[in-house]
Amino acid sequence: MPITLDDVCLNKAAIMERCLNRVFEEYQSDPMLLNWTHVDALVLNLERACQSAIDLAMHLVSREHLGLPQNSFQAFELLLRARLIKSETAASLASMVGFRNIAIHEYRSLDLNIVKSIVKNDWKTFVTFAQELGLRLEVRSVE
Repeated sequence: MPITLDDVCLNKAAIMERCLNRVFEEYQSDPMLLNWTHVDALVLNLERACQSAIDLAMHLVSREHLGLPQNSFQAFELLLRARLIKSETAASLASMVGFRNIAIHEYRSLDLNIVKSIVKNDWKTFVTFAQELGLRLEVRSVE
């Protein structure tokens, strides 16, 4: 089921793109993650990218009348059921939401190995999510 991309979709994609590029700038400045100012900026931008993905999912679920998600995980699940995203993408986004929740609410201390994993590999989830919805992110990664 193809979707129409409105200004909200485009703006959320632009936020994800900007935040991911900032993540890589911060990581390149401190790849060992020793400087907490860089780490904080990096994590904040990952949180913002996650929040934009959540906002985009919630917007599409609402606009397309896909259901009433009780949480952000369910929003991705509803997009999956509507065949707007793939199961791997929904699962990866759910993991990102888990990371975001830990980072924001400090359920436990942040594992810098997880942060490095996101910067090196898992950031592609946002690009895949955007592509599956018909959006494009131009990201300059550290690869």
